[in-house]
Amino acid sequence: MPWAKYISVVLASMVKFVAGPLAGLALSLSWWETAICTVVGMMLSVVIFVFLGSAIQQLIARYRKTQPRLFSKRSRLAVRVWKKSGMTGIALLTPLLFTPIGGTLIAVSFKVPRLTVIAQMLLWGTIWGVIMSFGLYQFRSLV
Repeated sequence: MPWAKYISVVLASMVKFVAGPLAGLALSLSWWETAICTVVGMMLSVVIFVFLGSAIQQLIARYRKTQPRLFSKRSRLAVRVWKKSGMTGIALLTPLLFTPIGGTLIAVSFKVPRLTVIAQMLLWGTIWGVIMSFGLYQFRSLV
């Protein structure tokens, strides 16, 4: 049964990074188990979308009824971050703002090499996974 808890945290963090630590806390996992599962979930999502990102973007474009807005708040933010700090900035903000899927698709759209995307996302995903998990568990013990 513990594997079901781990899989739940992995699946939650594949879609929304912060959902991983929250799910781990709710399922009574230790903070380090939560951090590991959160990073694994994010990286599964990153690897899938790094290798299938272009195809997914083309598929969405084919079936989209209306053209997407060229300049949305999110696309302006992504371009601003890209201009200031490149892939490092995108990877740094992916767990906080862009979600693993969104951050990876942004990197793919800027034609960043696959290995660079995976390495940067792993680095910053690990850092944020540990910070969020440990911080959330410490906050819970205070309350």
